[in-house]
Amino acid sequence: MAMKINKVLPSPDELKAEYPLSEKLKKLKEERDREIREIFTGKKDKFVVIVGPCSADNEDAVCEYVSRLAKLNEKVKERLMLIPRIYTNKPRTTGEGYKGMLHQPDPDKAPDLYAGIIAIRKMHIRAMEESGLTAADEMLYPENRSYLDDILSYEAIGARSVENQQHRLTASGMDIPVGMKNPTSGDLSVMLNSVIAAQGGHRFIYRGQDVQTDGNDLAHVILRGGVDKYGTCIPNYHYEDCVRLWNLYRKKELKNPAVIIDVNHSNSNKVYKEQIRIVSEVLHSRRMNPELRTLVKGVMIESYLKEGRQDISENMVYGQSITDPCIGWEDTEELVMEIAEKC
Repeated sequence: MAMKINKVLPSPDELKAEYPLSEKLKKLKEERDREIREIFTGKKDKFVVIVGPCSADNEDAVCEYVSRLAKLNEKVKERLMLIPRIYTNKPRTTGEGYKGMLHQPDPDKAPDLYAGIIAIRKMHIRAMEESGLTAADEMLYPENRSYLDDILSYEAIGARSVENQQHRLTASGMDIPVGMKNPTSGDLSVMLNSVIAAQGGHRFIYRGQDVQTDGNDLAHVILRGGVDKYGTCIPNYHYEDCVRLWNLYRKKELKNPAVIIDVNHSNSNKVYKEQIRIVSEVLHSRRMNPELRTLVKGVMIESYLKEGRQDISENMVYGQSITDPCIGWEDTEELVMEIAEKC
């Protein structure tokens, strides 16, 4: 038999009972979710900045990063909505490589998904407790999101998952913003079809149950650039790209048109320092066009304590990415302050 059961995992309800949210944290999430909804529905004019490591690979480093972000938030909270990026599972194009803390709580040890689901819940709760901020994660595995659905304030569906039916239908049953990335091909119609699916109600099988959803009016798009048939990156953050997206949105008549610009990945060709320049161009596009100011709700930035990236080894640099390269804290702090000034 090609598949064997390593261990039966606890249900989401069992894990939540063992590692519960306090009443204080439940109230914090309600307040943050309410404000984020007001931003995506146009009732508030704050600019969203989803920022943090490419992958959350070390609890102490991630929580230190988020605590620094909380101090920065006090300076910019009148203009910006800072959402820590705490991504605990990573898609791999070939299936090889580090798949995130969900798979490997310790990056240089063998996968352990039982320890992983505990580790990611504990880390998210600790980050909330120490920072007063609620976070974003990627919905790589739709059935696994139930382990964190009482914690997260934002979820993204990646370029490799956005065409998947289960991701789209699961997003339709969520009450927080879900960003649908354009696929690696860059096809905008595929991305918008995902938003249409997520904004509608559906009946399907989820975690062994027959479920019904009402639709998610906060489903929106994320532009992350694409790759052509020769493997060349094609950015899609420019003014003309955003105008084209606005026109497509109008034709589809979707609720709460919104886009988050991912300034790394194929938009930067993974040249991580380019994120700083790209953010500046996105802000300039919003200033030039009132419609784009309404449409472009924020940016997504990959950032960690130390800039660059490293391979997994016995002597890893604390707070440096082990997946895609990130800008460091000093650049992050300066960039966030600039966004608050110019948004």
